[in-house]
Amino acid sequence: MESTAIIRKTPADWRVPPNFRDYAAERQRFDWHAVAGRLSGPAGFNIGWAATDRWLESDRAGKTAFRFLAAGQPPKEMTYAELARQTNRFANVLRQLGCTPGTVVFVLAERIPELYVSVLGGLKCGCVVSPLFSAFGPEPIATRINLGAGRVLVTTDLLYERKVAQWRETMPTLEHVLLVAADGGQTAVPGTLDFASLMATASEAAVGVSTAPEDLALLHFTSGTTGTPKGAMHVQEAMLTHWATGYYALDLHVDDVFWCTADPGWVTGMSYGIIAPLLHGVTSIIDREEFDAERWYGILQEQHVTVWYTAPTAVRMLMKAGAEVAQRYRFPALRFIASVGEPLNPEAVWWGKEVLGLPIHDNWWQTETGGIMIANTPAFDIKPGSMGRPLPGVEAAIVARHEDGSVSVIDTPNTEGELALKRGWPSMFRGYLNNEERYRKCFAGDWYLTGDLAKRDADGYYWFVGRLDDVIKSAGHLIGPFEVESALMEHPAVAEAGVIGKPDPVVGEMVKAFVSLKKGWEDSEALRRELLAHARKKLGAAVAPKEIAILPSLPRTRSGKIMRRLLKARELGLPEGDTSTLEGGA
Repeated sequence: MESTAIIRKTPADWRVPPNFRDYAAERQRFDWHAVAGRLSGPAGFNIGWAATDRWLESDRAGKTAFRFLAAGQPPKEMTYAELARQTNRFANVLRQLGCTPGTVVFVLAERIPELYVSVLGGLKCGCVVSPLFSAFGPEPIATRINLGAGRVLVTTDLLYERKVAQWRETMPTLEHVLLVAADGGQTAVPGTLDFASLMATASEAAVGVSTAPEDLALLHFTSGTTGTPKGAMHVQEAMLTHWATGYYALDLHVDDVFWCTADPGWVTGMSYGIIAPLLHGVTSIIDREEFDAERWYGILQEQHVTVWYTAPTAVRMLMKAGAEVAQRYRFPALRFIASVGEPLNPEAVWWGKEVLGLPIHDNWWQTETGGIMIANTPAFDIKPGSMGRPLPGVEAAIVARHEDGSVSVIDTPNTEGELALKRGWPSMFRGYLNNEERYRKCFAGDWYLTGDLAKRDADGYYWFVGRLDDVIKSAGHLIGPFEVESALMEHPAVAEAGVIGKPDPVVGEMVKAFVSLKKGWEDSEALRRELLAHARKKLGAAVAPKEIAILPSLPRTRSGKIMRRLLKARELGLPEGDTSTLEGGA
């Protein structure tokens, strides 16, 4: 099938009538205030309450909210009523520990029930919840907890022993560590508290904390090209976007069985692995295991998944496994597939249609936007390779930046510029933690400048071109070169380090590092393996480089900044562009 062809939609393609069927009319009548009326309640604007207790007086109370899957174990189900009780217990645990609204609670765990209870209970209590990816190494974990001034950490006994215990003294704000025992029992680790014991004695009564729309609720760290990770701050009313995008972009209906494959340590896993499906009262599948093509197809078949939200990397890995694997399974319940994390190549969209029986619908958003902004949705034609069109409540444009800091909208179709969004959607981040100047630079008047190059065609579809900076997108994760370089520099052999993203057919980009050595050290295969192992231990497998090259020196500007752009150009055989600022250049 020609990848540039359009996938035309007709009512015959709909398994159920889509929520979003008249693009112009729905965008015109949409009102954020109407969404707010659905979700506010006795707790004010509170994500934890809206996701759980809101359903207690309805027929959803006894419905399964989460179905937890793990290899070799029977599924564990948690109803909305049980989730409400357990999250109330955890909120009361936090109150007993002296946590007040605004206290920062970090959660570091695999996809176990206690993670979800901790997140929602923390939000109910008015705390600020910050998820951590369980595959992070010790240093990224400590860095984020210190940046966020975290007072509470919920984790497992195994993760604590491997990644936190030896670094505990470097985290001065961390007062309480609550451990979940891997065997389901209790823990007795010095300097920590046992999660199960605290929960057993806590009250199931509502905590009685009322939060306002602008109260800080979520802290998501995202890496930049220089400096430490950025803490994007989101408020309680972000849930309005989570509800709206669950309705419009993911087309959630009351009887859906929904599976978001993203880890809650990343913003997708929080916004759409936890919050959005609960706001719609649907059943979510939570799989604890890592990617395995046979397992994933088995889940789609056995759990009767109807709506599936995944990442391009996962799609490419399924494609690599071969169509014959997919053909051993049947998915009659599956009616909608969506993807996010990086641009989805047209071949993957068509592969979904030809192998799974459904095209894969790409969409676009960022950690800073808090929710889906631009999407391909069930009722409308797909242009494979496009991220789709702006959702109701979202105004997007392609803009040109000017030297005075202003921007102008580019109205000419198919002209490249920077993708910008007009202020006003509820999940827009409210700042970078302790970095107001950096936050201000993201805006020009009423426009949020995304840093993504894109173009808009004559039909209003948006197309991703590339990043203005050099953050690496690997397997749907954002990786900041500076963090990887800093870890490499801690090895006694390394004098300097530069890191780039190298195109990879499976994960999008793989991390490649370039280093120069200190005197007395020589290049060898053994040293390269040692450096890779060092980085993996420091950063975790998801962030560490997969390849390393040792060079006599790295290209630098006159001010001493390593020119990653040149490293990438030379690695890929691309034009080097302007080298006037290069050390020793013209």
